[in-house]
Amino acid sequence: MGGAAFGGVWNQEADVRGYAIGDRVSQPQYGTGTIRLVDQYHTVIDFDEHGIRRFSTAMVKLERSTTVEPGKPAKRTRKKAAPKEAKES
Repeated sequence: MGGAAFGGVWNQEADVRGYAIGDRVSQPQYGTGTIRLVDQYHTVIDFDEHGIRRFSTAMVKLERSTTVEPGKPAKRTRKKAAPKEAKES
């Protein structure tokens, strides 16, 4: 019983199956995406059409993808409200 749940030593490289931040992957339910975070417990993927999703690293089923990451639209910034003028009385 040398698993991590029983006090064993984790080999992080083997547990995350060689995926790294920035890798393009495909997942059966959500399609293609880019890995944003990966560690021994969680894998976070930003999917092209479904946004960010978090998976258990031990359970997620992924395949490498050769698709190019689509460009994300630039974030909009709010315009500052014009200062209100003081009313004369």
